[in-house]
Amino acid sequence: ILKPLPSYSVFQRFIKKLSNSYLKEIMKNQVNILKELGFIDNNFISVDATPIKANTKFNNPKCFANNKFSKNNHPSSDKDCKLGVHTANNSMNVKVTEDKPNNSKKKYEFYWGYKNHVICDAISGLPIAEFTTTADVNEISNFTEILSDTNEWFSLKGSYIIADKGYDSKQNHDFIRNTLKGHAFIALNKRGRKSNKLTSTGNIICDAGLAMHKDGKQYFDSYIKQKFCCPFRTSKDDSLCPCNHEKYFNGKKNRGCVKYISIGTDYRSSINRDSIFFKKIYSLRTESERYNSRWKNLNTEQAFVKNINSVTNLNTIGHICLLSIAIAAIKSGCVDKYKSLSGLKRTA
Repeated sequence: ILKPLPSYSVFQRFIKKLSNSYLKEIMKNQVNILKELGFIDNNFISVDATPIKANTKFNNPKCFANNKFSKNNHPSSDKDCKLGVHTANNSMNVKVTEDKPNNSKKKYEFYWGYKNHVICDAISGLPIAEFTTTADVNEISNFTEILSDTNEWFSLKGSYIIADKGYDSKQNHDFIRNTLKGHAFIALNKRGRKSNKLTSTGNIICDAGLAMHKDGKQYFDSYIKQKFCCPFRTSKDDSLCPCNHEKYFNGKKNRGCVKYISIGTDYRSSINRDSIFFKKIYSLRTESERYNSRWKNLNTEQAFVKNINSVTNLNTIGHICLLSIAIAAIKSGCVDKYKSLSGLKRTA
């Protein structure tokens, strides 16, 4: 280098004003090269998102400002960032909520920032496509969009699509099945649904420990609603209910409890998530987590710029760097080092 490097502000302006489409084309070319080399294909695809914290004091655990995670108190340092939430382990910004149906506690961390959604080859652990959004965009809402955009230049037809329960919805399953002609391996999100105790024949066990009787069905587009009634609903004996349930003395002709079970009839409900086949395929999702960990080692998890254009470009550059390492390792004959920059350096 014969001349001095440009100042930091010049690099800032360049990253901010550069169109992300140019960087996306570079990344696409790298993916196609790895596809030709046989290291990326569309057989097993894993989708995941990782949070990116904005460059604002509100994300600092030592900041004790009032309502720092209120939508009405937007950070002045970054006008583009949005308020988001993700599961967390150890942080001072963590909120703990109790999941009563499952008798468990969940930890959530609020943050101002963005999300980077990554589509990976679940075998090689290399990225195929990535998209940056604000933190308020949930995974379910843009899942079909990012798959559609990727499918335009990298075929996902017939792929096994793997994702965690954050992407679980009827719409996403139907898109994979009907549009991509693929298979969905998405964990079920019960969304706080209370599970009833059942007998071996599928009848609900009431609060008194008795098997309730089936009492008709209602048919809807994507599910069947099965009704269950009290086994003593037509009885006139007030002493039959073992727990003296309040609904048993309701004064109506048909006394006792009434409960319902929804039985899904769509593609999402037909998947056996307890099968060995599903669990084997779903276990490949860990490649997305491993890749996100390598990507975060580039210091991309904490934004140092203060606008969405710069964050988006730096995220894409990070993925380009990791793809460059993979291509260099493979073409130099160090195939076992395609995930490790330090390992590739030692072979030089």
